[in-house]
Amino acid sequence: MFTILNSFVLYMPFLYFPEDKTEYIPAAISMSVFIFAAILTFVLIKKVSKKQESKTKHLEDQIKQENKEKHL
Repeated sequence: MFTILNSFVLYMPFLYFPEDKTEYIPAAISMSVFIFAAILTFVLIKKVSKKQESKTKHLEDQIKQENKEKHL
């Protein structure tokens, strides 16, 4: 089993590892941009979610208050 897996890994023709390591620079830059965008999106989603949570809490408190006044 190990020899089959080992030979499969060794003879993967679709993998490309360049000799000139400067070819990694554009990939690193583009990966950095996408990671930054993902982090920014996550923070934005959390901020919007927190804002919606506070609006919902305010609305819930308002409805509870109206129900209390109605029952009195």
